Amino acid sequence: MAKILIIEDDSTFSQVLEGFFTKQGHEPQVVNNVKKAFKITDEQSFDLLLIDYRLPDGTGLDILSHVLEKGLLQPVIIMTSFNDVRTAVKSIQLGAFDYITKPVNPDELMMIIKNALGKKENSRNSAVEHADAIKGKSAIADKLYEHINLVAPTDMSVIIQGESGTGKEYAARALHAQSKRRDKPFVAIDCGALSKDLAASELFGHTKGAFTGALNDKKGQFEAANSGTLFLDEVGNLSYEVQVKMLRALQERIIQPLGSTKTIKVDVRIITATNDDLKTSVANGLFREDLYHRLNEFKIQLPALRDRGKDIELFISHFIKLSNSELDRNVQSISPQAKELLLRYDWPGNLRELKNVIKRMVLLTPGETAEVDALPEEMIISINHSPRPSTSDLKVINELNEKALITETLVKVKYNKSKAAKLLNIDRKTLYSKMERYGIE
Repeated sequence: MAKILIIEDDSTFSQVLEGFFTKQGHEPQVVNNVKKAFKITDEQSFDLLLIDYRLPDGTGLDILSHVLEKGLLQPVIIMTSFNDVRTAVKSIQLGAFDYITKPVNPDELMMIIKNALGKKENSRNSAVEHADAIKGKSAIADKLYEHINLVAPTDMSVIIQGESGTGKEYAARALHAQSKRRDKPFVAIDCGALSKDLAASELFGHTKGAFTGALNDKKGQFEAANSGTLFLDEVGNLSYEVQVKMLRALQERIIQPLGSTKTIKVDVRIITATNDDLKTSVANGLFREDLYHRLNEFKIQLPALRDRGKDIELFISHFIKLSNSELDRNVQSISPQAKELLLRYDWPGNLRELKNVIKRMVLLTPGETAEVDALPEEMIISINHSPRPSTSDLKVINELNEKALITETLVKVKYNKSKAAKLLNIDRKTLYSKMERYGIE
């Protein structure tokens, strides 16, 4: 049984969630705004937070930032409309475990919560699941692996740069696996999930009584990774004070735990990752230039999924196999229409988002072939809703708008032609004619 805090201002929906979680054997509590969420998370501990993105007095990101600043490590799941998916992706960059789009599918929600609670039990470190990764075969993928193979055997510090969800930890693990340190520890830390006070303790350790709450001596991750590799995800989030300590650790190969007068020798290879170019942070005075140059002995740029061409088909097949195994399903193929939509979508959340969508698709497919209705309908609408054309031809504009409206209506009624015709106030014959004219399958 898990203690779950629901932060949702829609009273009807929050009651539905509360009843659903109670039936599942969990212990839910509900608050309806940011202020109450701050208060209750300061006073009580929870196993998981389920937060609506849009709240009356702020957003879910305000709450996420608050719990991270407090050093709380429970998983956070953001609920959002599909229009806010890019913001939800940003929440993962800031330290959320995952997001789910509304309307919420109960099976999908329980799957995400199970994964989140399981991850809490197994590890405190954030990671793109390296076991999920598969090598691509595109030219851009070949260049990536060429760089990994080139720098892996060295002890050079590497910065891995790429959008959220592109597999930065997988690349770091690949570097470690091909290095001379492969038999030594690989330690991964999500710097974005660490508060300023917690970061120094997590990296360098502390002695008993070093600060309020330090009840025992603690070994830092630099020491835990000794002789191996230390991977620091979102390194740009570290405070200036911690950057100073890290620079000393890298230059002198020693660390000093908080509250201690003794130093400890360490031999660690550093691999860092960031969503943004650290040079911008250096220019803005947010990141030390000397530390940047120490970390940037070699840079690897991970491509966005939308730039990987045919590789996406390999990833889709791979994630289907993984999801079949995990969910006890037997999806063997995807309908042509569903596959076309998967290939046309721009995937702002990259591999992580693709994995989630495929897992949901497999979950909602009882047979061997996945159809369009197993994909998030908002995703389909976003693909088919054409941008405003660069023309003043009223006939063209009207036709584009009509096509978008018909497509959106068909998605809403799960391609029930009779219902769609009724909603559009036209007869079925006219609907079929227009679908054929606009190439809507």
